[in-house]
Amino acid sequence: MSNSSLAICYLLFLFWLFIGIAILADIFMEAIEQITSKSELVQVPDSDGNMINVEKMFWNPTIANLTLMALGSSAPEIILSVADTMGTLGDLPSELGPQAIVGSGAFNLLVISAVSIMSVNEIKSIKMVGVFITTAVMSTWAYIWFFLVLVVISPGYVELWEALLTLGFMVVLCIVAYSCDVCHSKGESKEEKRY
Repeated sequence: MSNSSLAICYLLFLFWLFIGIAILADIFMEAIEQITSKSELVQVPDSDGNMINVEKMFWNPTIANLTLMALGSSAPEIILSVADTMGTLGDLPSELGPQAIVGSGAFNLLVISAVSIMSVNEIKSIKMVGVFITTAVMSTWAYIWFFLVLVVISPGYVELWEALLTLGFMVVLCIVAYSCDVCHSKGESKEEKRY
């Protein structure tokens, strides 16, 4: 078989794999949207003191976006990194995992955010500034921490305490962002809550 025939077969196989990943990612994201849209009826008093039924979201939107939605959109990179790590246990790990995660994170942070902002032709504003600042600071810190771990603290290796501390940063992010969300919700007027 010639090199051009092998290249065509390889490209067709890659195209087939990308279609499969797209279909699975779409199903996965639909499932997460279904989970995060779950709501329940609760009784709350109205202005006259009468009890009325109000639909309340089961998941806090901020926590759902920081955990489930992030997991869903990053599932291919996470699976790739886990498979790469499991395949090289005891050996020198390849650079595939870190490069995939950093590249995907940078693409999501910069390119997808830019396209999302530019594609809507109306005035945009940030509703929850505290949550926005928290995620912006922690996103920046994630890249700095990644550099410190792989280049400064333990070059080329991730030690157990570094991995646990990284996981702890995720917990801190969720707690601080949720706190900002709750503080914002308490400060909203009834008119703002309608929108």
